[in-house]
Amino acid sequence: MTYLGTPRRRQTSLAMVVTLAVLGAGLTLAASVHTTDEAAAPTGFAPGAIISDYNFYNVDSLNEGEIQSFLRERSCIPSDGSPCLADYEENTISQPAHGEGHCTAYPGGRNEPAARIIAKVSAACSISPKVLLVLLQKEQSLLTRPSASGYLRATGYGCPDTADCDTAYFGFFNQVYRAAWQFRQYTQEPERAYMIGTVRVGFNPDASCGASSVTIENQATANLYNYTPYQPNSAALARPGTDGDGCSTHGNLNFWRFYNQWFGASEAVGYPTAFNSCLNLVGGQPCRKHGLLPTP
Repeated sequence: MTYLGTPRRRQTSLAMVVTLAVLGAGLTLAASVHTTDEAAAPTGFAPGAIISDYNFYNVDSLNEGEIQSFLRERSCIPSDGSPCLADYEENTISQPAHGEGHCTAYPGGRNEPAARIIAKVSAACSISPKVLLVLLQKEQSLLTRPSASGYLRATGYGCPDTADCDTAYFGFFNQVYRAAWQFRQYTQEPERAYMIGTVRVGFNPDASCGASSVTIENQATANLYNYTPYQPNSAALARPGTDGDGCSTHGNLNFWRFYNQWFGASEAVGYPTAFNSCLNLVGGQPCRKHGLLPTP
């Protein structure tokens, strides 16, 4: 089924998302990956520039082996006997190509490890595997506190604010693929409620909590707001590690915190701005899709 609407997300509490054991000290990870599983403090969080297009769309940021190493080195404590992501396997279903600039075909397979699923979905939909890893943690703490329920709802796709998730989208592969597909859909059809420019963004599903204007600077940040359409309020920013107040939501803040803690500055770009912008994947379109070469 083609899903064109915004998959509005239920907002979990900070305690549920960020209850992590800091047991990873001393472990050796691939380059550009940090060792702690504790989310970074929100110093420097900019609501209009949560992550650069380069970091959001860079499919080459981690390969399957590096994803597997990253999963192995997490402080994973299952809550109900579910396997850690490093040990999780699932049969996957082939998915068709969705046209120029959208997801390419995904060939299904038997007993595919989570790292392979993430790598293949990343490659098919041109969404960074780092983004998918952070999304899995931000939504269900799946890297550190996996559960049967978490695997069913892995990326929060099809999960409204006021009801349980749509069971049609249950399952780890289904969730990872659908989230990446949706991010690509937002990219290819950017005229939405949250787009580049100044828009009003609420603090909570409860409209009485208010909203403020946010100048969204890039497509990647617009994608995050279309997926989770709230920004942290002052209480969430002022008291990291708590639930803030009754109007606080933490989804996009936690995305930023985990990315910065695990992978470095989320707003970093790969190439000097003097080069063609497509090298930094501006708008989610790499140079090879335009047939362009970098300008000296």
